[in-house]
Amino acid sequence: MKATPAKQLVGKRVSPDAAYRLEQQVGYILRQASQRHAAIFAERIPGQLTTTQFSTLVRLQEVGPCSQNKLGRLTSMDGATIKGVTDRLIQRGFVEATVDPEDGRRRVLALTPAGLDVVARAIPAALEITAQTLAPLSDEEREQFVKLLKKLR
Repeated sequence: MKATPAKQLVGKRVSPDAAYRLEQQVGYILRQASQRHAAIFAERIPGQLTTTQFSTLVRLQEVGPCSQNKLGRLTSMDGATIKGVTDRLIQRGFVEATVDPEDGRRRVLALTPAGLDVVARAIPAALEITAQTLAPLSDEEREQFVKLLKKLR
């Protein structure tokens, strides 16, 4: 029986294409930068919030009570993700859910007093987190970096 090419490579070192270097690839670099930011965020954000929980709380503060579906769109989260995030925020007492009086199938979400408090404490920390994340860059580089990232979304 003839060995397949994959089986022939098992246990052998394969030389990568000379033009490809992992450490120069945008996805690899973005992941490293994201991991650095996530570590800074986790260390400094009050209330042990995740980045998605923080985004959800901030959007609710900005727009006031809204449907879960709309909140998902406003935070760039799919339906399953926003449901999980809001369920955890409800369990923690930061968000309350009520039935929409105009559509009984819809859930309206709003910040609780505890949610308002944690957002008030988290926003100043988030500003510091952003500053620490971007600290290796000059003011001009920070502005350009954010501008370029926005072009990629």
